[in-house]
Amino acid sequence: MMATAGTIRPGTVRPSTIRPRQAGFVRDVVAIAGRALRAIPRDLTAVVPPVFIALFFFIVNIATLQRLTERNIAGFDYKAFMMATAILLGVTGVSRAPALVLDVENGYFDRLLLTPVRRLAILLGHMVADVAVASTLTVPIVILGFVLGVRFKAGPAGVIVFVALAALWSLAFAGFGYAIALKTGNPAAVNSAFLLFFPFLFLTSSYVPRSQLTGWLNTVAAWNPVTYVLAGLRSLSMQGWHWNELGQAVAAIAVVAAISMTMCFGALRGRLKQA
Repeated sequence: MMATAGTIRPGTVRPSTIRPRQAGFVRDVVAIAGRALRAIPRDLTAVVPPVFIALFFFIVNIATLQRLTERNIAGFDYKAFMMATAILLGVTGVSRAPALVLDVENGYFDRLLLTPVRRLAILLGHMVADVAVASTLTVPIVILGFVLGVRFKAGPAGVIVFVALAALWSLAFAGFGYAIALKTGNPAAVNSAFLLFFPFLFLTSSYVPRSQLTGWLNTVAAWNPVTYVLAGLRSLSMQGWHWNELGQAVAAIAVVAAISMTMCFGALRGRLKQA
């Protein structure tokens, strides 16, 4: 019997050379980050309140303390001084850690581990999204600063560095939230992580210059990493390019990041062992 057109004879089909292509580590990170960013419009309560609170205190503190401070310190720009405090208040604790703990709670995290996705990419993808969100949240605060008359002595490049420092600080602090999320799997515990920041913010030069602090508060501020992050941010808007302050700010962020990232990556290893 002759083979008709389209009939496949046994042994005549060559093995296909098409193979599934490995996604790659970068693609895994981008995919996880994209999912985290797409979820933000459905979870605006995670980003709107922090920036609203930051803007609120920025305006209120200027209204109540500007005249008193500038009257006692000649040539002092209190608006530029307070903008750094508002920035840290707005971006600190903003992360996708609550979303990650929900993934752990509803089993999505375990299902994700059944896929070929790199385990490290799961955490790094969320952190990439955090940097993007933190950078975006600084924009309305900086715009308000410009509206109120703040001008960056470091110029347009200084604005970019200002935003980058704020985003890096946000990422460094976010490590604590991820550590709690992966270690406990408890949403309430993750949401309370921001409370860790409040003592650091107030035990520093958040409302008055460091030179005005005295006694034990000045001593505590000297050991507080937030003091140096604030000084680095303020140098860009109030002084220009002062590499000493900027270097100290980067060093302070690096110290906090070293601690928080060690904790969160350790918690990730522990969570993977449980899976």
